Amino acid sequence: MIHPTALIDPKAEIGENVDIGPYSVIEKGVSIGEGTKIGPHVVVREGTQIGKRCQIYQFSSVGEAPQALAYRGEPTLLQMGDHNIIREFATLHRGSVKGGGRTVLGNENFIMAYSHIAHDCQVGNHVVMANGATLAGHILIEDHAIIGGLSAIHQFCRIGTHAILSGLTGVSQDVPPYMMAAGDRARLYGLNSVGLKRHQFSEQEIKALKKAYRIIFRSGLTLEKAMKAVEEDDIFQIPKVQHLLQFIQHSKRGICR
Repeated sequence: MIHPTALIDPKAEIGENVDIGPYSVIEKGVSIGEGTKIGPHVVVREGTQIGKRCQIYQFSSVGEAPQALAYRGEPTLLQMGDHNIIREFATLHRGSVKGGGRTVLGNENFIMAYSHIAHDCQVGNHVVMANGATLAGHILIEDHAIIGGLSAIHQFCRIGTHAILSGLTGVSQDVPPYMMAAGDRARLYGLNSVGLKRHQFSEQEIKALKKAYRIIFRSGLTLEKAMKAVEEDDIFQIPKVQHLLQFIQHSKRGICR
């Protein structure tokens, strides 16, 4: 159902069984996949691609221009996958030319009220952003990460898969996969064991990741020596441990410890 007060540009592509609520605005060049529900007073700007069966709540701003001083109105994109939930007053911005021109949100993410996803962010699948969580530009969030309420993440940081950030966390360096982080300048507080068990990680995988955590972050070794020690240990045969090391090796902002 499309409410008669909704303003929809004739050049927008609206899929089958899409609901659009009162006073929402859908600009030209927008595409909305089948079964998606858009609540009242939502603004979806040009350059936004929304997948199937998403739900976007009232007063959200989707695909607005990037908050980047260098932006000069160039055509850029916000690409959203399927089955995403965007709660009220959330803001998701298009990419910038310098950042590759695309902001990407994968599938089955839960973006809670007042959250912000800035230009050129790459958010994976099954990510949860609690109320007021904020991503600056150019951030990478891997699958299954949880970002606590009122957390703020510095531009160009990365959050690893299955990591969890406590509420009110300030992140200025990369948070490794599978870890818990908290604090106004984020520090690691061990493995996200509860989350890993909920996602059916095996006991062997969890033990290996715990050992890797102790060697890398709590042994007193330099990062280089600790990484080498993990590579020489039997735990390096576990793919999850290999991903942890690869994530650290590719860090440009340094690793939260």
